[in-house]
Amino acid sequence: MSKVKKKPTGLHGGLSEEEVKFEKIIQFSGWIFLIALILLMGAFFIFDSVLGLIELELNASTFTLIIFFGTNSAISFGLGTRIKKNRDQKKKLFFDWLMGEFLLGIIAIFAVAVYQW
Repeated sequence: MSKVKKKPTGLHGGLSEEEVKFEKIIQFSGWIFLIALILLMGAFFIFDSVLGLIELELNASTFTLIIFFGTNSAISFGLGTRIKKNRDQKKKLFFDWLMGEFLLGIIAIFAVAVYQW
């Protein structure tokens, strides 16, 4: 027998594999929204300001995408942090997050519709 102690493999304090995947998916969605925001803003900066190849305008739909990606990224990261701190309220927090995302999407759609009208 070896005298080397085995390190504990459960880094998440007794959470099931589903709960760990759930937390990682929420963090992953935050990163995806953040990357989409960075790519959109980067395209504006590179193609319009630096290279001057095309003239891009910040119209209502583009502005809505920027707001949508930015707020969804922040909300996803915030939800991931809240779930890590309050694991017993996971279902309530997730439901609140879904309702918030739904309302944010509806408000963004109506705001663009009113602006375009």
